[in-house]
Amino acid sequence: MSLATTVLRSKTLAALTSPHGVDRYLELVNPMWAAHEVRARIVEKTVEVDVEGHPRVATLTLQPTSTWRGHRAGQHVQVGVDIDGEGGGRRTTRVFTISSLDSRPGDRFTLTMRANPDAPEGRGVSRYLVEEAQPGTVVHLSQAQGDFVLPDSVPEHIVLISGGSGITPVMSMLRSLQNRTHRGRVTFIHYAQSPEHQIYAGELRDVARTGYGVDLHLLHPELGDPNLSPAWLERLVPGYRDVPTWACGPAPLIEGVRDAYGDSENLHVEYFKPPRTTGGDAGGEVTFARSGRTAPNTGASLLEQAEALGLTPEYGCRMGICFSCVSRKTDGVTRDVVSGDTSTLPDEEIRICVNAPEGDCTVDL
Repeated sequence: MSLATTVLRSKTLAALTSPHGVDRYLELVNPMWAAHEVRARIVEKTVEVDVEGHPRVATLTLQPTSTWRGHRAGQHVQVGVDIDGEGGGRRTTRVFTISSLDSRPGDRFTLTMRANPDAPEGRGVSRYLVEEAQPGTVVHLSQAQGDFVLPDSVPEHIVLISGGSGITPVMSMLRSLQNRTHRGRVTFIHYAQSPEHQIYAGELRDVARTGYGVDLHLLHPELGDPNLSPAWLERLVPGYRDVPTWACGPAPLIEGVRDAYGDSENLHVEYFKPPRTTGGDAGGEVTFARSGRTAPNTGASLLEQAEALGLTPEYGCRMGICFSCVSRKTDGVTRDVVSGDTSTLPDEEIRICVNAPEGDCTVDL
């Protein structure tokens, strides 16, 4: 660590720059100077999918500040942007999976994202980054997070399964394995809406042609997709339940994978989107104590019910992985819509985007 870095991170300088902190002053001089925070400049934007009538998909190449500690393939990062203009408006944060191979401190990395056309007003981070942000735009970052990663010692044969934009973490894994010249076997199964919607189409064609040990299956409805039945998987990968597998995608895909793998301990999953809560016999009332709002429990997630009442709680990913939406449940029973686990504990910190109330429930929000 250089002398300048040591000084910038010293307690003495932190005290002198209180309450804003040294990074606030460094940012005014140069947005890419930081002692503690992580920021990044967009250096390139590449359109991956541009189909008329559908959200565009793009890959951003980011040059982070020297405070970036690197990432492992499969991890995600929180990205904060000032949508209403640099230095103005409300900073909004969302979570995106890193799509490039493992990075080291200070290395460039990529994010691939689909513009969300349904984002609420003022919260369209992905739409802003895909459709409006240009090279030179500076964004705010967290350090890389998440444990949906390959082990240090990669098994001789692994299976990667993804759907839609859920391809990003497994593509990061595949790129990292190829960079390490992994000599084992990789069975790669991906579901896209159509060939035109296929993300990384050109690169995957090259992988199919030259990738050592990669058994690639790009599936689309018009080709008559199999439904991940045990029989189909068994023909593709004999003894597949015993093969370490990483799967990422929308809830229906992951639920199908889980059904096929049963209680196998070799399956590792991450939801690209959480299962939708449909209500049913939820019963009772939900109370948001701090706001003084109460309404019949619809069975939807607490985040969705809060938004339906006009509240605007903080959230990042809506997938339960970034913990931006944590609030305190003071009373009642909640069910994690990802794991299915229920909890009756009072005064419990919960993620409101993936927890739905069962019966009466009170949240300090």
